[in-house]
Amino acid sequence: MNRKDGMNYAPVGKPRPVVKEGEFVIAAIALDHGHIYGMCNGLIEAGATLKWVYDRDPEKVKNFCNAYPGVKAASSEEEILSDPEVKLVCGAAVTSMRCALGLRVMAAGKDYFTDKAPLTSLEQLAQAKEMVEKTGRKYMCYYGERLHVESAVFAGQLIKEGAIGKPIHVDGFGPHRVGDVKGRPDWFFKKEYYGGILCDIGSHQIEQFLYYCDCKDATVQYSQVGNYNHPDQPELEDLGEATLLGDNGTTQHFRVDWFTPDGLSTWGDGRTFIIGTEGYIELRKYVNIATDEGAEHVYLVNKDGEQHFAVEGKVGFPFFGELILDCINRTENAMTQAHCFKAAELCVKAELQAERVYGLEK
Repeated sequence: MNRKDGMNYAPVGKPRPVVKEGEFVIAAIALDHGHIYGMCNGLIEAGATLKWVYDRDPEKVKNFCNAYPGVKAASSEEEILSDPEVKLVCGAAVTSMRCALGLRVMAAGKDYFTDKAPLTSLEQLAQAKEMVEKTGRKYMCYYGERLHVESAVFAGQLIKEGAIGKPIHVDGFGPHRVGDVKGRPDWFFKKEYYGGILCDIGSHQIEQFLYYCDCKDATVQYSQVGNYNHPDQPELEDLGEATLLGDNGTTQHFRVDWFTPDGLSTWGDGRTFIIGTEGYIELRKYVNIATDEGAEHVYLVNKDGEQHFAVEGKVGFPFFGELILDCINRTENAMTQAHCFKAAELCVKAELQAERVYGLEK
C-alpha cells in the first residue's frame, strides 16, 4: 500500500466475496489512470468475475492482462458493451472523458463504476443525471481515499457508533507526489482534461465531508488554486484549498497539493481530522511519519480518553461487496446516487469559482 508512485496505488485486501464465481461479471474499459487496478481489486475480492478489458493502447492492455490472468482482451468497446453477461463496467478514462464513457455504458444497460473525479463540468453532470433517470442504471465513483482506506472506513464506523458525538467539522489534507513529470501523460497537465486540482483530487475531500458529516448538500464558500512550482506547465494547479458549509451547519476546510517531498516513504501524507461535539478523530492514512508503524492509523480522543488504533488488515473494504449487491438488488447501501452526484457537483463548483492566486493568468 505504501508505494511511492501514486499512479500505481492499488490497495489489496482480504477476499470477502458476496457472490459466487461467475454470478457477477465485470469488465474494464479505459486504463488511463492506475486507479483501475484498485477498482478491480476491490470488486474481485468481493466476488466479482473480471471477464473483459479494452483500451486503445495495447501496452496498457498487456500489462492489465498480466496483472489479471484469465481476463480477455476485447477488440473494441462495443464487444464488451454488447455482452449480456457483463453487469458492471469499470473505467479510468481521462477525467473529462469519464462521463461520455458512462453514458455509453448506461445506454447499453449496464452499471458504471468510474474513477474519481467522475466528471469535469456541470453540463456533464446534467447528462449523467438524465441518463441515470432514463435507464435506471448506476453511475458510481471510486472515491478511493475513503472507500479503499481502512482507517477512513473505521472512522465512519466510530462516528456511527457515536464515539465523537455529532460531527461538526472536517479538515482534510491530500498531498500527492507529482513524480517525474516526463512519466505523466500529457492530459495530466491540461486543465480541459483533468478538470483542475479541486475537481480532481479535491473530489476525495469533498466526498468525505459529505459522508462523515451526513450532509445532503453544501455550498462552497471559498476556494483558491495556484501554480507555485511548475512554470513549464502553466495549466497545472499544484495547490488548492476550499471551505464548505453543509446544509446541516457543519463545515469543512481542505487542502490538496502536488508537493510530497522525495524523502517521504509513500506518495502522500494524507490526513483527516474530524471534530465532533464530544471528541475528535485523526486519520493518518498512508504513513505515520518517522516511525516504522506503516499505514492506517486512527487516533480517537473523547470522554473515555486517548486511543490509538492501528487498523491495517483489520477492517476491510465493505463498499465493494455492497456495490455488487446494490447492482443485483437495485438498492443503495454502498452509496446513494444522490451522494455520488453531489460530491461531483461540489468539486466542479469549487473549481469554477476558485480564485487563481499565484502563477496563473487571472
